Amino acid sequence: MAHVLGQNQYGKAENRIVRVYRDSTRHEIKDLNVSVALQGEFEDVHLTGSNANCLPTDTTKNTVFAFAKEYGIDSAEAFGILLARHFVDDTERGVVHSARIRIEEYAWDRIKTPDNSARFIGSEEVGHSFVRSGQETRTTEVVYDGENVQVISGLKDLIVMNSTNSEFWGYIKDKYTTLQEAYDRILATQVTARWKYGYSGRDGEAQPNWNRSYTHVKRHLLEAFAETYSYSLQQTLHSMGTRVLNNRAEVDEVRLELPNKHHFLVDLEPFGLKNDNEVYYAADRMYGLIEGTVHREGVVPVIPVV
Repeated sequence: MAHVLGQNQYGKAENRIVRVYRDSTRHEIKDLNVSVALQGEFEDVHLTGSNANCLPTDTTKNTVFAFAKEYGIDSAEAFGILLARHFVDDTERGVVHSARIRIEEYAWDRIKTPDNSARFIGSEEVGHSFVRSGQETRTTEVVYDGENVQVISGLKDLIVMNSTNSEFWGYIKDKYTTLQEAYDRILATQVTARWKYGYSGRDGEAQPNWNRSYTHVKRHLLEAFAETYSYSLQQTLHSMGTRVLNNRAEVDEVRLELPNKHHFLVDLEPFGLKNDNEVYYAADRMYGLIEGTVHREGVVPVIPVV
């Protein structure tokens, strides 16, 4: 029986790169985790062992670091597009047909010191000390096939909580149902969000302002979570996705994964105490996992269901 080589790709994963800008005493930092995956004419590499069409993974790693120096890193998205276009358009003999660049970005804030703790005049302005900021990680995936650029950005590990304005009742009940209806509950989740841009990179199309877009998409996700009186986490998911699409014209599709971080009231009656929605047990597992995509009418969703 004949065997057929199916889909295949290769590259260098998780290239940890920190780019420091030292143009002044006020330094800037970009901290990325970059993964490269290439698809193309690699049948011989698998079937015969010939490496004639193989761009070494070490070369892809070196390219990531060299590009960070040569071109700088304005945003994860712009850097990913630059790399993807290079691997497809500039690799010898055109053997690379498609490049996928996945990037995680870790943010840093400057450590602020009060003036009266300065060890020398002006030391509070040096700006070279940082602390990792934010709980979420920014993510980007760029795919370029020689014609079109696809950019899916996002974030993960953004933990949010509403201490009230959430209910859950009126659901299906059968002989296995033990959950009590809740008319005032804690709603907490750890947001993983991905959104696809309408940008295609064709015909000189201008790139969005990636950093500003990320900031505003995150803001709208948070505002929707805070302002939605929730009867289910599913309803909150839809409100969050809709808020982004209503306010960010550059985004065509939003996919959200929201694990329900359950908080259960603790029974304090054995101690002669009344628990009036004040003391909870925070369970880390098991958890309900709510997932869904919100997209513009007429748009074919492409963000994969993982």
